[in-house]
Amino acid sequence: MRAIVYREYGGPEVLQLAELSEPRPVKGQVLIRVEGSSINAADYRLMRANPFLVRLMNGLWRPMKRRVLGQDVAGVVAAIGEGVTRFSPGDRVFGETPMNADGAFAEYCVADERALAVLPREVSFDEGAAMPLAGTTALQGLRLAEVKAGDRVLITGAGGGVGLFAVQIAKTLGATVTASCGPKSVELVRSSGAEVVIDYQQISLESLAQPFDAVVAINGYQPLSTFRRLLAPGGRYVMVGGSNAQLFQALLFARPYFAAFGRRGTTLSIDPTRQAADLEQLARWKREGLIRVIIDRSFPLDETKDAMALAERGHVRGKIVLTTARA
Repeated sequence: MRAIVYREYGGPEVLQLAELSEPRPVKGQVLIRVEGSSINAADYRLMRANPFLVRLMNGLWRPMKRRVLGQDVAGVVAAIGEGVTRFSPGDRVFGETPMNADGAFAEYCVADERALAVLPREVSFDEGAAMPLAGTTALQGLRLAEVKAGDRVLITGAGGGVGLFAVQIAKTLGATVTASCGPKSVELVRSSGAEVVIDYQQISLESLAQPFDAVVAINGYQPLSTFRRLLAPGGRYVMVGGSNAQLFQALLFARPYFAAFGRRGTTLSIDPTRQAADLEQLARWKREGLIRVIIDRSFPLDETKDAMALAERGHVRGKIVLTTARA
């Protein structure tokens, strides 16, 4: 099968198209004929081994456990491993690949049964490929922030894949949304349901006067004090990704810092036990027209280098999808 492999850490130039043997599903896994995948920050961080701790998981000097990137996958079940009960060959599925195996930038990959859901016929493979990690991250972040109907919610980093899902899901939950994003994403974020959209290059968060019941900070860089001042008493702050320094700061200090001011603060850690149920929820909302999947660009598999370079440059509106075209 064709696959995009990397045999050393580095930039997009380390990605190469190669022929690999088709993987085999073990107990609890399914083999998927890949129709699409999408690029996440987790992919290029793994590619570059940044942060350095990636090397402890995937190989100190070169990639060992995961030679093929691609956490998100959408496709058709080709075979099932022992003990699999939720899927059969021919089923349309979407979800995430395990980090200790090769990913979905290939014509076939394996995935754990518990990390997959049925992809409805009304949802395309490209849409299914763009939903898993970004959609479940947004949903779990909002759940951790205890967002409910009537809440005033601030979402920063709203123009990216996770942010656009977060805006739409918050609206679906009945919240009033203020969103911060770059200038090129303002209209897209507004059309996704945010009542107030802030171009962070023109308006600083510090200038906002309205207190918020919840703040979901996606790939943020602002100090914790900024978000503390934006929260109403009893408000909840959740950090979803960010720079290494900010993640370190939030993990160590967010909880006691916000508690000292009568607020709550924490960092999102994905709950894998909710993964299948969250994927099913996303699929229902998509089928019902409550959320849409926003795709910036699609690339064929053999143009993964270009796709990854675009993703790393940032300011992508929505998701970048890789499609597996076959002769």
